[in-house]
Amino acid sequence: MSMPVAVWSDVVSEMLTGMRLRGVQYRRVQTGPAFGIGFPARPGHAYFHYLAVGSCLLRTDDGTLHALAAGNAVLLPQGSAHQLLSAPGAPVQDIASFAAPLLGDGVFGVDACPSTFPLPSAIFFYGCLELDLGGMHALGRLMPDVMLVDASSDRYPGMLPILASMKREICSGRVGFAGILARLAEVMAAMIVRGWVECGCDHAAGIVAALRDPRLAHALLALHREPGRDWTVAELAARCHISRSVFADRFQATIGMPPLRYAGELRMRLASQWLERDRLSIDMVADQLGYTSQAAFSRAFKRITGVSPGAIRRLRTAAP
Repeated sequence: MSMPVAVWSDVVSEMLTGMRLRGVQYRRVQTGPAFGIGFPARPGHAYFHYLAVGSCLLRTDDGTLHALAAGNAVLLPQGSAHQLLSAPGAPVQDIASFAAPLLGDGVFGVDACPSTFPLPSAIFFYGCLELDLGGMHALGRLMPDVMLVDASSDRYPGMLPILASMKREICSGRVGFAGILARLAEVMAAMIVRGWVECGCDHAAGIVAALRDPRLAHALLALHREPGRDWTVAELAARCHISRSVFADRFQATIGMPPLRYAGELRMRLASQWLERDRLSIDMVADQLGYTSQAAFSRAFKRITGVSPGAIRRLRTAAP
């Protein structure tokens, strides 16, 4: 049974609505002909690289090598450890060990090109970004470790002009270029994630299979659009025009948990996001999620997450 295009478009839009990318580290890096730069694992983050000049190899933690040429971009959505190398045997130095003066707007410069070389052999821009998929956080675990970009493919329409703009900003050094590069990197990362989602998430199972199944997609859309509603299994089944028992069995088999458990975990994921990222008060979060009191919300939150909402807020306040 195929899903109407309009429904799939709604699904994709809903999946992307809660996505947030926030840059925590940006570097413009130029190197000589021989170089090796290591990037440590950063769970909960994504790495983005754009190679403006030259060529290099991307080596992942398992030893896999990916060739990058000028104009290529790559996203590592799992924040996994990796290296950028001029050659497989090049000695590697951690990115944090390089001197990095501020260029402006939170972007720092790394000059690893020896003074004996008049021009750098490679120039790239990298960002380390917090990647928050909101209520669709389950998608994060399904993303591949490395997402290489073919900007000319149908998956990424409109990306070539953005990459061309990044190259101009990287190479020209015009006033305000650092801030523009940071914003363009965030746009690029979002476009890569969108392209992956629009193309079916590489046919991943679980939540993605459910979103592509017309017998479940309408119910999932309803849950995500109205997380504060006190849904019943019968109401969700009615959205999909199937019986309660067929819906419940299908949901369990595809997603791996009953519908109302999914609804509860979704609410608490959104609650954590609103408490941590948006810094809403506990009362406000409880109200938005349909709870009649802060106490009822706090009990539900602790039952599902194992910690109290107050602890989540204190962790956020203590974070640097």
